[in-house]
Amino acid sequence: MGTLSRQQFDDLVLKYDAGVLTAEEKELLAPYKVKRAVLLASGFGSRLMPATKTTPKPLICVNGVRIIDTILDALVHAGVEEIYIVVGYKGDQFEQLKEKYPQIEILTNPLFDTTNNISSAVVARDHFQNAYVFESDLFIKNPAILPAYQFETNYVGVPVEQTPDWCFDVDDQGVIYDLHKGGTNCFHMYGISYWDKQDGAQLALDLVKAFEQKEYQQRFWDDVPCVLARDNYQIHLRPITFNDVDEIDTFEELVALDSSYARQ
Repeated sequence: MGTLSRQQFDDLVLKYDAGVLTAEEKELLAPYKVKRAVLLASGFGSRLMPATKTTPKPLICVNGVRIIDTILDALVHAGVEEIYIVVGYKGDQFEQLKEKYPQIEILTNPLFDTTNNISSAVVARDHFQNAYVFESDLFIKNPAILPAYQFETNYVGVPVEQTPDWCFDVDDQGVIYDLHKGGTNCFHMYGISYWDKQDGAQLALDLVKAFEQKEYQQRFWDDVPCVLARDNYQIHLRPITFNDVDEIDTFEELVALDSSYARQ
């Protein structure tokens, strides 16, 4: 992390958005630039069958647009130069993305069918510094939630009174102190996070340490920084709204967004 206060950072980002940054101000913002992104895209997507019978979930089209393209287009717009996609199920199909996005690099997770997505995070662990990390079943409707600069390590979430889904508990300072399924007065979790240089380096170590223990190989990767090794991080909650992104977990949710799938 750089040495700017939050107010100084916010003021410079406003000038960046207006296109009036001086060369000196660009240097001050440089440590906060999002340099890379990791997209975890190795899973079967079994709950989206039959749509995923022949196509990996991130490559499914919703009203003519591939799910993963909504993430990639937002990253390109934000000037993110390194993009890594961790694949497994029908991984060869992701090669087609290079025609439109030549900057992407494909990483293969050989354990995608025997472990949870913690194994995909381990594959990409060396790319988590100054990086966005995504679940790749997210249809981004508001690219502005992925800005070119980030002040601190964070997850996005939506404040809710109650949810049966995965959610964060957050303290008065906006810092996440727990992650669990189902809760009240919490933040609905979306699989979008940002890791600064220091936290990204620590995460690489903690992911490997956790994965070496067999009982953790069926955990979601987010459990490592948010639960198993939470004392090593100060992860902030960055609020968004349900209008910013659609999470497509089930075939029914896919049909609700694109009625053409109802005929399958």
